Amino acid sequence: MILLQLSAGQGPEECALAVAKALRRLITEAELVRVGVCVLEEEAGPQRGTLRSVLLALQGERAEELAATWNGPLQWICSSPYRPTHGRKNWFFGGALFAPPAASLESEIRFETLRSSGPGGQHVNTTDSAVRATHLASGISVKVQSERSQHANRRLALMLIARRLAERAEQADDRLRAERRLRHHQLERGNPRRIFRGERFIE
Repeated sequence: MILLQLSAGQGPEECALAVAKALRRLITEAELVRVGVCVLEEEAGPQRGTLRSVLLALQGERAEELAATWNGPLQWICSSPYRPTHGRKNWFFGGALFAPPAASLESEIRFETLRSSGPGGQHVNTTDSAVRATHLASGISVKVQSERSQHANRRLALMLIARRLAERAEQADDRLRAERRLRHHQLERGNPRRIFRGERFIE
């Protein structure tokens, strides 16, 4: 099982449309090579039928091969359907693969089994195949019931928690960089105790 995210990043609505189009194309390609695609999370874009981002689980012998073709910067060349007079025709979005979780992560997680809920017919609630996983240190929790077996749902839950931990670490790093920039600007605008001038650094 592989996690792949398609994202418009900070791009305009045309990039979100490109993500939605890419998802449909990816699903078609997956059917041809017998790779299962499950949409785990999606964020709607600004226009109807667009996607700011979508997180997918790919499963099958050729899942890794397929995912690799969608990993990295992606470009859509087309006149804007929303802004006909707009001169730009190049729209960029991206695909990102998530690394498998560290072997030690499983020992940091509490797993609970529960019955699946929602649509699926009469036998959806007959087995305890759904899994809720909680990362004890951070409190991050996910519930997974997209797979038929408890083992597969447990594996997917582990991957989702690893992804959320990675995102949290990245956000913390972004905040630190923002704080450093803010302190830098504050220093620039503050009242200096000393002022040096010229190449000779004369006070």
